[in-house]
Amino acid sequence: MKTKLTIQILIVPLLLQSAFAANEQGSWVDLTYSLSDESVFWPTAMPFTLITESEGITEDGYYYSAYSFSAAEHGGTHIDAPIHFAQGHMTVDEIPLSVLIGNAVVIDVSAKTFQNRDYQVTVADMTDWEQIHGRIPADSIVLIRTGYGRYWPDAKNYLGTAERGQAGVEALHFPGLDPNAAQWLVEERVVKSVGIDSASIDFGQSKLFESHVTLMSSNIPVFENVANMDKLPPTGAFVVALPVKIKGGSGGPLRIIARLP
Repeated sequence: MKTKLTIQILIVPLLLQSAFAANEQGSWVDLTYSLSDESVFWPTAMPFTLITESEGITEDGYYYSAYSFSAAEHGGTHIDAPIHFAQGHMTVDEIPLSVLIGNAVVIDVSAKTFQNRDYQVTVADMTDWEQIHGRIPADSIVLIRTGYGRYWPDAKNYLGTAERGQAGVEALHFPGLDPNAAQWLVEERVVKSVGIDSASIDFGQSKLFESHVTLMSSNIPVFENVANMDKLPPTGAFVVALPVKIKGGSGGPLRIIARLP
């Protein structure tokens, strides 16, 4: 354990140093939606609320503002920690930085989701991508582009429904990752984390959340509601995904950015 920790301490600064040094040649893309009362949350989850505690000119003549906020862990651009669907696995504050930082591949299936809101990304989608771009490199961050970012923050189009509560859950229709493809990523490739530009790594009508279970049982965290994925190339982007460090949390708001080559 001490050896692994030492390696992580050495590797993470090198990854960040490489990314920021290369910034002179590339540009940065923000893959994060702002949190607001417009943010899309799961129909049964507490939405984001911002409360004004103080705002204005004080008695001493200077401007001062302060706010409080409340929200469910899993809404807006956020991370699912492994413990979200795998008992005894890593909480959000336990995820190594090395898993959240690295080179990304973007698998674009947006052409297939226009006619089928319930599309599930298949192993064939992955291998077809590899036929063009080469094998998914070991230790990649895999980002899946469904094209649903075009609907944000319109919940009706993004989720398939604007209903809240359990009725809203039953009416969800959006694409996700097929459980067999999740298993393939775990068994046949070596990936750090997986992200998607829809509301869940499992498609909207999933009842067992098998892709969540498969990935998280292997300590692979998931990024959901990732923004601006259409601005990323299939290969070459360098991703930094830093969540709010909630002790014992099953997830939390995520600030995710990418450097373009």
